[in-house]
Amino acid sequence: EESLQMWDLNKRLEAYLARVKFLEEENEVLRAEIQSAKSSPAGDSWRVKYEEELRALRDALDLAFREKCTAELARDNLYEEVQQVKSRCQKEQAAREEAKKQLSLSRKELEEERRAQIWLKERAVQLEKEVEALLELHEEEKAGLDQEIASFSQSLESFRCTPVAFQPVEVEDYSKRLSEIWKGAVETYKTEVSQLEGSLCQAKENLWKAVEDNQQSQLQLQHLEKDLAGLKARKEMLEESLAQQWQEQRGEAEKFQLAMEALEQEQQSLRVQIARVLEDRQQLMHLKMSLSLEVATYRTLLEAESTRLQMPAG
Repeated sequence: EESLQMWDLNKRLEAYLARVKFLEEENEVLRAEIQSAKSSPAGDSWRVKYEEELRALRDALDLAFREKCTAELARDNLYEEVQQVKSRCQKEQAAREEAKKQLSLSRKELEEERRAQIWLKERAVQLEKEVEALLELHEEEKAGLDQEIASFSQSLESFRCTPVAFQPVEVEDYSKRLSEIWKGAVETYKTEVSQLEGSLCQAKENLWKAVEDNQQSQLQLQHLEKDLAGLKARKEMLEESLAQQWQEQRGEAEKFQLAMEALEQEQQSLRVQIARVLEDRQQLMHLKMSLSLEVATYRTLLEAESTRLQMPAG
């Protein structure tokens, strides 16, 4: 039984020794690989390459941040320009509304002047008709007076004796009164005609002024419409450029974000690999220590057994 136990222990010891030898060889290989990786220029070049890539990505990130700052400044400037364009459009819209109001007032004044001119023309025609009627009445009265004078002279000639000092005082007074009335009517007509002519000239001047103001308002309105169209086109162009810059900036930010995520994932994977290697190495060290203890224990047992076997029978 003891020999069978010793044989079993020897088999186990051989297996443990073979495993320890294998693990020591693997540990030596790993140590050699780690030392070669640490001391070899390839590892240094890989680390330098990684650091260079990381530095390049940091520089690219700084450049993207600066470009983002410049784009934000350009966006702010464009926003200020758009606000200025909007304020200018509002001012021009207000000026346009004011011009429309002035144009409507000018049109109203023009209509009033036209109505006044038509009324003055109708009044002039009416006064002409009244003057013609007065002239006809005057001619009729004059003809009647001539007939009365002729009949009165015939009646005077029918007398046999001609009076020496006869003066037709009433007829002369009547003719004087008629001439004065006629002169007064003519003067009144002349004054009314002159007043009508003056008001007509004033109405014409007001009409021309209204027409000129209307033309100026239309020209100003056309200029304002042209400026408004130009400002609208510029606003659309600025909005398109701003949207394009926003899209470009968003695409670059997404690219840099993806690159940073890829680098972080790579760094995390490298950290995991390093931790795994260290953990394997720690496990190997623990296993080596446990195997060393077992080997020492089996050696002690073997030495004790060999000493016991070598002792004499007594």
